[in-house]
Amino acid sequence: MTMADYRIHPENGLEVGIYTLGDRMPDPTTGKISSEKQRIDELVEEATYAEQAGLDYYGLGESHQQYFTNQAHTVILGAIANATRKIKIGSAASIVSTTDPVRLFEDFATLDLLSNGRAEIVGGRASRLGIFDLLGYKYEDYAELFEEKFDLLLQIAANERVTWSGKFRAPLNDIAVYPRPLNGKMPIWRAVGGPAESAIKAGRAGVPMVITTLAGPVSRFKESVDIYRDVLRENGYDPAEIPVTTAGLFYVAEDMTTALREYYPHVDEGMRLANGYGFDKRAFAAQRDPLQSMNVGDPEAVVEKILYQYEQFGMQRYIAQLDFAGMPHKQVMRQIDYLGEKIVPVVKQYTRAYPKK
Repeated sequence: MTMADYRIHPENGLEVGIYTLGDRMPDPTTGKISSEKQRIDELVEEATYAEQAGLDYYGLGESHQQYFTNQAHTVILGAIANATRKIKIGSAASIVSTTDPVRLFEDFATLDLLSNGRAEIVGGRASRLGIFDLLGYKYEDYAELFEEKFDLLLQIAANERVTWSGKFRAPLNDIAVYPRPLNGKMPIWRAVGGPAESAIKAGRAGVPMVITTLAGPVSRFKESVDIYRDVLRENGYDPAEIPVTTAGLFYVAEDMTTALREYYPHVDEGMRLANGYGFDKRAFAAQRDPLQSMNVGDPEAVVEKILYQYEQFGMQRYIAQLDFAGMPHKQVMRQIDYLGEKIVPVVKQYTRAYPKK
């Protein structure tokens, strides 16, 4: 597949979008929490507003535990497909390990038809492991489950009829999987954390990579991106034809001090509720450094950060997580305004003028 097959057009500049894990956490500053109904309505409204702001992509993740409302993420994406017309939509990520790849492909091929060819799949392994108990899988099979099912998903995407056998699912013997995507091809990305191990596997398979860069020095994540492209070359793929997306936390205010003050309670409490531990305040304050990966600050500082990351990573898409940990809906909408008015125009102007080779 070429870059165009992945629906990426670098000549238009860096794609910029947003993603959400659909969390429904209490606002740490007020204690307020949205109802499930309200939260789902907010997700659809935010995606629609992102399209109006000129953003390129909206991604919705999947989670199956307390503080989240995106268990049926493909259903919500269907509502978003109906409410929008141009913005690309996809997962961020779909948990391949605990999902039947046939059903996952059927769902997203249907979503692609509903959206007139705008759907994409990002396959992930799950960072929160309650889904294994809930859906009846063994955590000790964590890595093996993903690799086997992701391989089957890729085969289904590449072939209308599939013959396949594995350890965790009944075999397929020349079985056709329908429906097919609108234009015959479905972009399938592999979600990767910071360490290089998963990036290496993505490179061996020749699939595009979405790498999460929540916090820490840009140089740490550059190592994984560089290794990924090296492995692509070693396995006969052209890195210039296979895109990379970077994903991470984002918050903009009129000045750096305000941005750090307003955002820290959300990052700290969100990490505490999701992972059992908070975010060190000194480490968070260090994120003001242009060489750090968390995109927080005033508009000019965030533009500088994104462009520096573009120079280091050479990615084709950047997606921002705006609504982490009980961020009020009005503030999320304001973040979309910042993106559309002050961030995206400058970033696209620069990346169109100086495309990464």
